[in-house]
Amino acid sequence: MTDFGYRDVAPEEKTRLVGGVFSSVADRYDVMNDLMSVGIHRLWKRHFVGQAGIRSGQRVLDLAGGTGDIAELVRGRVGAKGEVLVADINREMLEAGRRRMDDRGRPDAFEWLQVNAESLPFGDRRFDHVTIAFGLRNVTDKEQALAEMHRVLKPGGRLHILEFSKVSPPPVRKAYDFWSFQVLPRLGQLVASDRNSYQYLAESIRRFPDQEKLAGMLREVGFERVKWENLSAGIAAIHRGARV
Repeated sequence: MTDFGYRDVAPEEKTRLVGGVFSSVADRYDVMNDLMSVGIHRLWKRHFVGQAGIRSGQRVLDLAGGTGDIAELVRGRVGAKGEVLVADINREMLEAGRRRMDDRGRPDAFEWLQVNAESLPFGDRRFDHVTIAFGLRNVTDKEQALAEMHRVLKPGGRLHILEFSKVSPPPVRKAYDFWSFQVLPRLGQLVASDRNSYQYLAESIRRFPDQEKLAGMLREVGFERVKWENLSAGIAAIHRGARV
């Protein structure tokens, strides 16, 4: 069994249920992210990419790339000689991302691929960097997915994870719980006509491994030089690791 929010379900059931969540919210995903974080997620993402050490000409895989906002930041760093692949298990999220880039006049900025992070269709040691932002907690078998990310990285390549995490200061945690469970589902209903999906997203954050445990998971699949950085008192955290 595995977790789907506060429910325990069979692994194949979680994959189906998560797919339903993101199919439902794809068209309003970016708007809801702004509302959920009061726009702070944009600052987190810029910092996440800005500190990744991505250089011109490198090859980057953005997993759970959804609407392409991380990939767009990465594209500016790898330049015309670099390569950015956006991969997501959910077709509706990829289609929303392609429409977004079409609207920006950049339809060919990246390659879009529908793939499962637990079974990446790439050869060993292909990428200089793998990024995944706010997607790992929705993966059914996280250890398998992390092992796949390690496999496709070149020696010296780096993994970068941006994910909601464990809030430390008790007053902040109390306010965050109120926002997550009282306000967020109502916003989901109002903006995306989907309360249940945003209830799941709040629950999934609480079930996700905390900073120390996630760092241990990275080490267990072979990553070295693992470190993490809290953002906004631990509401989100960045984990980085290297394949040596």
